[in-house]
Amino acid sequence: MSANSHAVSQLLWQGPMCVGWKRDLEGAVYHLANCLLLLGFMGGSGVYGCFYLFGFLGTGYVCCVMWGWFDACGLDIILWSFLLAMACLLQLAYLIYHLRRNTLPEEFEVLYKTLCLPLQVPLQVYKEIVHCCEEQVLTLATEQTYAVEGETPINRLSLLLSGRVRVSQDGQFLHYIFPYQFMDSPEWESLQPSEEGVFQVTLTAETPCSYISWPRKSLHLLLTKERYISHLFSALLGYDISEKLYALNDKLFAKFGLCFDIRLPSLYHVLGPAASDTGPESEKDDEEAREPAMPTSAQQTPPRSPLPASAGPPAPPSRARMSRPDSGLLGEDSTSLVLEDFEEVSGSESFMDYRSDGEYMR
Repeated sequence: MSANSHAVSQLLWQGPMCVGWKRDLEGAVYHLANCLLLLGFMGGSGVYGCFYLFGFLGTGYVCCVMWGWFDACGLDIILWSFLLAMACLLQLAYLIYHLRRNTLPEEFEVLYKTLCLPLQVPLQVYKEIVHCCEEQVLTLATEQTYAVEGETPINRLSLLLSGRVRVSQDGQFLHYIFPYQFMDSPEWESLQPSEEGVFQVTLTAETPCSYISWPRKSLHLLLTKERYISHLFSALLGYDISEKLYALNDKLFAKFGLCFDIRLPSLYHVLGPAASDTGPESEKDDEEAREPAMPTSAQQTPPRSPLPASAGPPAPPSRARMSRPDSGLLGEDSTSLVLEDFEEVSGSESFMDYRSDGEYMR
């Protein structure tokens, strides 16, 4: 016991006693190993920082094994360096496996950077959304229909990745769908989870297209379970529907070439197709009604009985308006509702009656 305490005190207070110093320096492998270890310990954080760290450390410990085998000839140096090198290699293998397991296809990587990364959506949440669509990318050939008006059931929600899709109703062009826009967002919002319906518009691919599609039931289960994903889809779908409505607004022009905004409350009065609904005879009657009556000597106004004191002024005649089906019908597209509003108007009002709206838009 006294001998051990004497040796410890000698190491602490007197330092090691070197019998003789080697005049020859260690080989180049030893210095290379120390340089690699130094670079390895300068690694940063994160996945790629771990790759840098364990890559240089593993290479440095392999050099230490070579130095202990050829120069130092020490079994302990070889064993310790070998164990540390194996630990670094195993850690690198785990990182590669973890990185490959979390890797998404190229289309989904681009979709995340374009649509979700600006909204700061966590990558793990995005993977749940991608897993719901089974990581499948579907395609459409040119002039191939995605949905047919009145026939295709609403049983999915799709997002266009590339190409261009034409939306039409009764053979009339409505608007285009461009990449990273939902293809059937109005239909999705028009139905409850327990309801069923069919498309009210036809969607045709004008160019070769690719898209991803979520089954209706699977997506509803995901939205019910994950509140954050539900709020995310509500924001994306609301923005997408507003873009489609403003795309329709570009096609709407009032008389004299003046463009109106769909948000104006009197827009449907101005854009009524007068010529197609009432014909020239009704236009002539409207002009005669607007002309002031000029009294003549031959004309005699019959006496009018005074109105009772209790009775107020006569109410203006209400303009008849055709009844429209309920907007909550199954599968009804919001774009078709806008067109129906314009078709229901008799068009008898004058453009000057709504001049204030035109001045507002200017």
